Amino acid sequence: MYDASIAAEREFTLTVHANYVADGLTQPAFPGAVVANGSLNGAFEWAYGVSDWFEAGLYFPVWSRDASMGLGYDGLKLRALFVSPHADARTFAYGVNFEFSVNQPRWNASHYSGEIRAILTWHLSPIDIIVNPIFDTDYNGLANLDFAPCWRVAYNADKAWAFAVEQYADFGPVSDLHSWSEQSHQLFAVVDRHWHRWDAEFGVGAGLTAASDPWTIKLIITTSLNGSGD
Repeated sequence: MYDASIAAEREFTLTVHANYVADGLTQPAFPGAVVANGSLNGAFEWAYGVSDWFEAGLYFPVWSRDASMGLGYDGLKLRALFVSPHADARTFAYGVNFEFSVNQPRWNASHYSGEIRAILTWHLSPIDIIVNPIFDTDYNGLANLDFAPCWRVAYNADKAWAFAVEQYADFGPVSDLHSWSEQSHQLFAVVDRHWHRWDAEFGVGAGLTAASDPWTIKLIITTSLNGSGD
């Protein structure tokens, strides 16, 4: 979930993403793909604050482990994130993120894919509302853009703790949206903890449709590699 916050200028950050599909779909999305059920998936996300409105990032490596194929390399992502400066201090902040992915056959049937993610954030202390309309592409035409939005509503108990509800969805191609039962919808209960140079996010997600993984656990840890923290 992107809220328009970025690394400070000339700051390097590292975010470690991991999720475990405790109870998931048992059929691969395409022949030879990682099977979601029981899989562990993750990525190392490296980011650099180029300016107060631009952050460059690299997801490498992207990896997964499932019961049939074991641990494997899934690919890499390059990203460019453009935002309104000093988003944390604004009542309304916005931005857009562009991603370009190079995928391995076990992860995506398309060798190259991409993402365009709009970012809309409202800081209504102590409540934050974040909406990310996302369009995924395999570079095969505008009609085949996949609409996969997500949103988050968070209550900030203090500077250290936040509690949130998040939803992640996939409606299918914009030219022919899937029926409700074929769409993916997951609702997460999330706890965030911030201290010094570290941020941690832990969440448990429940699938709302037959096409969703019933139970997923996620953990995201971020640290500044050269910033001072607070």
